[in-house]
Amino acid sequence: MSKVKIITGTSAAAEAARLCDVDVIAAYPITPQTTAVEKLAEFVANGELDAEYIKVESEHSAMSACMGASAVGARTFTATSSQGLALMHEMLFAASGMRLPIIMMNANRALSAPINIWNDQQDSISQRDTGWIQMYAEDNQETLDLIIQAFRIGEHEDVLLPVMVNLDGFILTHTVEPVTLPDEDAVKEFVGIYEPKHTYMDPDRPITQGAVGVPEYYMESKYDIQKAIENAEDVILKINKEYSEKFGGVNGNGLIEEYNLENAKTVFVAMGSICGTIKEVIDGLKEKGEEYGLLRVITYRPLPTKHIKEALKNAENIAILDKNIVLGMDKGALFVDLAHTLKDKKTANYIIGLGGRDIKPEDIEGIIKHAENAEDGETKWVGLNQ
Repeated sequence: MSKVKIITGTSAAAEAARLCDVDVIAAYPITPQTTAVEKLAEFVANGELDAEYIKVESEHSAMSACMGASAVGARTFTATSSQGLALMHEMLFAASGMRLPIIMMNANRALSAPINIWNDQQDSISQRDTGWIQMYAEDNQETLDLIIQAFRIGEHEDVLLPVMVNLDGFILTHTVEPVTLPDEDAVKEFVGIYEPKHTYMDPDRPITQGAVGVPEYYMESKYDIQKAIENAEDVILKINKEYSEKFGGVNGNGLIEEYNLENAKTVFVAMGSICGTIKEVIDGLKEKGEEYGLLRVITYRPLPTKHIKEALKNAENIAILDKNIVLGMDKGALFVDLAHTLKDKKTANYIIGLGGRDIKPEDIEGIIKHAENAEDGETKWVGLNQ
């Protein structure tokens, strides 16, 4: 039987891992992720979760431990943030290259220098080419929902890749919201027992994992990862539909969410918790008879370009909001990634909320006014103290 708890985003992530009955957790504390693994340690200590909890000396070691566990067939989970995710960089490539379906919660936080513990999405965006599936939650409920689905997605025989579920640091990680926890037995039935779909390490049947990729084979391994990420798009749609039918309360299709797009000529494109603020502004303007829309990107890797293009077919002005910056291009990563897909549309890019800078409803309203008169391809930094 489902129940509602008033919990933080990190607690929602921990509850999701518990409901999925993970076998191994390896993690290292870092603000604002720490409370997630503290909660998991509590579950293990209290006997609420039968899992091996590995205390390691760094995030690099955490991912290494998860890889070893996953390679022998264990369902694994970890969590990190910012500099911790950056320290994992080397091992993120190894995890995807070895086709290990590790699930990780990342609490989005700015990268130093200068040192900053507040939210933007630069950390996960910087890992976009590591071969991990990336998903972005709007709220605490979606954090739980996406992590549960992530185990099915990553472990699917057509995918077999690690999945990173991102939630905005402090904005979600430390804010309490009502979260509906599905029935534990129903979740276990949904995710099933993890049975590796490829040969895994076994003393009775020795194999090689992470071998040297000589030129004759290396390129093919990367091609296989590319195809697996492409496969993930249909898998995400299928699993999201199944999850929605079983548990309800899901916004979007797992790839994108369309919000008030039907009659909107000016449309926002964004990821994460900022979308809640955008929706409030859209709703307020709708009451005044003004129509604006939002295309929320839930899955960033694989980037569902065909779905995005179809959803925005009637839009005339597209404002792409990025809580990151591609230094040297004066653009955000989401804008850069969508530039070709939306080449026939008028688009403008808005760099917003870096380092935890407040994003207010009036900022969103200002973007609307600017976008309607912006030059195609224009970049505007919103909220600069200049």
